[in-house]
Amino acid sequence: MARVPTSLVDAREAYARMEAARASSRATRHLCAMYSSAIGAITTDASAMVIPIDDHMVHRGHGVFDTAIIRSGSMYQLHPHVERIARSAQGARISLPWKKDELANIVMDTAAASGVRDGYVRYWITAGGGGFGLAPEANAHPGFYCVVYTVPATNGSTVEAPCIRAITSTVPMKPPPFSTIKSNNYLPNVLHLMEAMDKGCDQGIWIDEEGHLGEGPNMNVAVLTEEGDLLVPPFDKVLAGITVIRVLELLGAGSGVNENVTIVPGIRRAYVRPVPEHVARQAKEIMMIGSGVKVTAVVEWDGKAIGDGNPGPVALALEKLIENDKYPPSAEIEPISYDLYCEPNK
Repeated sequence: MARVPTSLVDAREAYARMEAARASSRATRHLCAMYSSAIGAITTDASAMVIPIDDHMVHRGHGVFDTAIIRSGSMYQLHPHVERIARSAQGARISLPWKKDELANIVMDTAAASGVRDGYVRYWITAGGGGFGLAPEANAHPGFYCVVYTVPATNGSTVEAPCIRAITSTVPMKPPPFSTIKSNNYLPNVLHLMEAMDKGCDQGIWIDEEGHLGEGPNMNVAVLTEEGDLLVPPFDKVLAGITVIRVLELLGAGSGVNENVTIVPGIRRAYVRPVPEHVARQAKEIMMIGSGVKVTAVVEWDGKAIGDGNPGPVALALEKLIENDKYPPSAEIEPISYDLYCEPNK
């Protein structure tokens, strides 16, 4: 029997097939808008939300990304995230042709075009396209892509989970500077999470080569000692999480230390400092902190209950503290101008 050759189609047929494939995918229902520097515009057509295959981020992982959250029609902590992606780009040797305010404006406009009032934003800066070599092309123009999406309430993820069961990850921890740059190379993080899921848990915890507490696959980790000290590992070996930094600021420990915390009962002092593994394992409470999980209690680590095995009062108080920070009168929010493009989704 003669072999049937693979179909060769023109651009119109290719788009039609992509549109059909997208229509059958549940995931694309939650893709609401995308900005692409390749076309210099925003689209709300999921079939057009593509990145050129020769972009250096696609075939070499040479790109950086960051996130933001939309709550009740406002963007939360966008500018600290944009500051971080600019630092990440510098660390990845990607020169920015955009000013940081221009990037922030594109993100806000993409959110406005989406009409989403409660959702998430992810955006990437790439080394650009032009070839498939290991080093980027000399004349490559960096790319910027931004996507606004929603997360279904019952997708099985740990986003906004009430508590977390964790293991100590055996996947090697990324060393600096790779651990402190939010790059698109997340293979260690993916394997880290998959290992935890294989063992029936929600997340993993990294311990560094010196025996100190590291981080989770995409969130920071903090511990509360029996003495009431909240300890956060320093950011020389882990990513400087925007959410954990904001928690420290709200506790009056933005400088890395507050010897007299009064805003949250149960916390006496707050420090950014190395946390030996044995101190972490004796903790009264352990919590993971990040944009997705907010502040979520770790109730079990390597099969051993933390405290009484239920979310502790400090983790719950910090979760409420950071959640309230996403609404007025918080200075960390910026209203989205939906009227630029559309009426906001109800």
